[in-house]
Amino acid sequence: MDWERLNLDPRIINAVKKACVRSAKDILSLSSPGLQRLTHLSRSDVHVLRTAVAAEHRRCRPVTALELSLGEWSSLQPGHRLSLACPVLDELLRGGLPLNGITELAGESATGKTQFGLQLCLSVQYPQDYGGLGSGAVYICTEDSFPIKRLRHLITRQSRLRPHVPPALIRSLRFSDSIYIEHAADVEALQACVSQRVPMLLERGLVRLVVVDSVAALFRTEFQADEAIERARHLLAFSGILHRLSNTYGAPVLCINQVSDVVDGPNPGRCDYGMVGSKVLPALGLAWANEVLVRLMLRREEACLRSGGQTSATRSLEVVFAPHLPRSSCLCGVWDEGVKGLPREGLETQPQCPT
Repeated sequence: MDWERLNLDPRIINAVKKACVRSAKDILSLSSPGLQRLTHLSRSDVHVLRTAVAAEHRRCRPVTALELSLGEWSSLQPGHRLSLACPVLDELLRGGLPLNGITELAGESATGKTQFGLQLCLSVQYPQDYGGLGSGAVYICTEDSFPIKRLRHLITRQSRLRPHVPPALIRSLRFSDSIYIEHAADVEALQACVSQRVPMLLERGLVRLVVVDSVAALFRTEFQADEAIERARHLLAFSGILHRLSNTYGAPVLCINQVSDVVDGPNPGRCDYGMVGSKVLPALGLAWANEVLVRLMLRREEACLRSGGQTSATRSLEVVFAPHLPRSSCLCGVWDEGVKGLPREGLETQPQCPT
């Protein structure tokens, strides 16, 4: 490291060089007493040294919990998140998916979880000015085959989903060429995929989004009830890789998850890890919940929505927990052009969807 570029007293720089400290990692990884013994500097000098090195290498200024809560940190604004291509959904998530950490989307079958994954694979390819990241996506399938027909249909409807984006920009994006599809048949194949092939795509700048559909399928089927410890070990290794990739490359990770039935406890209407009033919880238990930054849940309601001449089953998307979001929800539907949220006021509903 070039110590001369730091705004430090020459006496401190000479002490660091004399101690043969060559990198910022050596400064930040050692304790303050350890640096004092190594460099023979005073406690205050070591504090000045560590502060200067940290300021040189951190990507952004420190942020307080209050700033996170109020949404005042610049990197949490819409331009620094991955948009869901819908103003209502983006408002619920304060701009979209965070670029660092795992976002989980859980729900029962046929709630529309895969639709969200497909929509994000298209949204990530837009420039940052339009809520994207200007790169592709990798979609890892562990259950069903990849829904290529639905993806192609969504591509043809992008101008309807995004009417404010210039048509020339939409036509210039080669959506299909920027989505890399992986199939994992077992946990070993899944681990190899995220530890070997996905890092290559991220390092080359070919992708900035990782979607796993679904995270529970393999971990549920390959481990028996008496193998909970072994399952947790593999699950934590898998989530550790995802966290490392997300934090290293600033790539959001969306993990689609299944649900499990729960037995009513003393407070059946309250559930800190799932939707309020729901009798299901995201699968894989607390071991997985502790690895998730943002937990979202989808629920299919009885009534239907009508909008623009189309009818869709009503879905409720709820923020279960997140470090920067309150617990809240919105209604949404899966339409011909994609997933869109709708304000609760002024909705036209009907008791049942037509068959």
